[in-house]
Amino acid sequence: MKKETEAICCPRINPDDWNDITFSWEKKPFIKANVRTFFYIPLNFGSVIRKIDKKLRAKGLDFSEGICLSDHTSRWNMNIYISVNKPFDDNNITLFTGNYYCKMYEGNFKDTALWCADYKTAVKDKRYKETNIYMWYTTCPKCAKKYGKNYVGIFSKVN
Repeated sequence: MKKETEAICCPRINPDDWNDITFSWEKKPFIKANVRTFFYIPLNFGSVIRKIDKKLRAKGLDFSEGICLSDHTSRWNMNIYISVNKPFDDNNITLFTGNYYCKMYEGNFKDTALWCADYKTAVKDKRYKETNIYMWYTTCPKCAKKYGKNYVGIFSKVN
């Protein structure tokens, strides 16, 4: 049994702060990285995050907001976009501009297809047209277990 004092690496989020909300971003900075996957299952996610964390800390920056958007480009690759607290000079910085709609879900990853179907219905009901759909896995498996909740957000740029 794990001790209650065990370190938590992922910030706890309140899903109500994100659920069914459209955010307007103007040049919101994200650092882009690539994660190898096997049939969509991330293989080197942790090491990629640690490398980015080290890079940001060296520049006095962080990703304290905790947004890490995943773009599954194939069964073998996933691009991730991690929000940073301010832009900095780096070839891997991507600026997000526009309206982004988020809907939050909780549960086991086996329900992802159900969440995606529900998300598409919600987007349609709002008369949005979505592009660039991203998954936001709000915590690592260790922290999800510690918190007792596995929140997943689905974001997309909408117009």
